[in-house]
Amino acid sequence: MRATIHLLINTADIEIWPAGLLRARANRDARAIARARHVLRRKRDGRYLAADLPEGLLPLVQRLMREPGIDEALDALQSAAEHRRPGLDVIGELPLARLVDRLESLGLDDGYGERTGLPLVAEPDRLALAGFDRYRRPLWLHPQAARNWNAMREAAYRDGIVLEAISGYRSHDYQLGIFERKLARGQTVDDILTVNAAPGYSEHHSGRAIDIGAPDEPPAEESFERTAAFDWLIANAGGHGFAMSYPRGNPHGIVYEPWHWYCELD
Repeated sequence: MRATIHLLINTADIEIWPAGLLRARANRDARAIARARHVLRRKRDGRYLAADLPEGLLPLVQRLMREPGIDEALDALQSAAEHRRPGLDVIGELPLARLVDRLESLGLDDGYGERTGLPLVAEPDRLALAGFDRYRRPLWLHPQAARNWNAMREAAYRDGIVLEAISGYRSHDYQLGIFERKLARGQTVDDILTVNAAPGYSEHHSGRAIDIGAPDEPPAEESFERTAAFDWLIANAGGHGFAMSYPRGNPHGIVYEPWHWYCELD
């Protein structure tokens, strides 16, 4: 019997999660999620919108049908059974919706990509569960990147090395939220751009980038380069399709990130 493949079905405004991977935020949600097959989740703020129950869709917010993108999400939900078929590796890409609005909200124009040399990155329409990260959050990756990550992690473990996932896929909306939180703490957009790509330009949007850590090491710090895990990656990651994206002196203006690795597809 083949193992169940957990997939996140992705649309521009709403994600469709396997219900068993979500935690309830209220008693009413808990009862619904316990019986649900899927949960529709707003990407902008993570709000649970509806539960897909055996007897039909249960709204978890008022005026569900007025939610932006709800029609697209319901169409995707209808196709969920097909999306879950093992071996279905043809992954589509979502349109780059509202990218100009996101950049303008940060005081950037659409010439940002040309200035930095960073390409636009679309979100995949499906992502595979690749395990869990250091914080026990579901780790979503492009299906091939998920397979490569797990193979690489297991190979490292056989060599006595523990690789920890810090983060994987991030939506455009999530990336914008990173900027908004850092701006609220007093950082400037220019400061943030040395560490985080602008929304629409992060490799994490593709589901093919993963931030990697090691036990007892702080996440996303340059000190990771002094670990045995980093040495192992330098020697072996290429054989699993991963490469470090932002070495010292990279042309994109991104700080040195020894923890950030990107999977090239076959």
